[in-house]
Amino acid sequence: MITPSQLVQVGEATHLDARAASLRQRFPDLHFSECSEDDISPRYAPALTLDSYDLYLISGASGHCLELTNDSASATGILVAAKVDEE
Repeated sequence: MITPSQLVQVGEATHLDARAASLRQRFPDLHFSECSEDDISPRYAPALTLDSYDLYLISGASGHCLELTNDSASATGILVAAKVDEE
């Protein structure tokens, strides 16, 4: 489970350093992955939107593969998706 306050804390930490390795050190109980926002299916809504990143919830409940989820109760980690400049 990822609480709203944890999500806000992670969001604040991404302003300092959004790399997954850095976030793992700050929040060792959570899983982090990173990608570009254009790698995310539009059927998933960001759990938190920041200036340069969208944060999505990840679930590892299946025990096999990580998957995106909109359910914070089953979330075990966060995917940091870098926003793409539309130039």
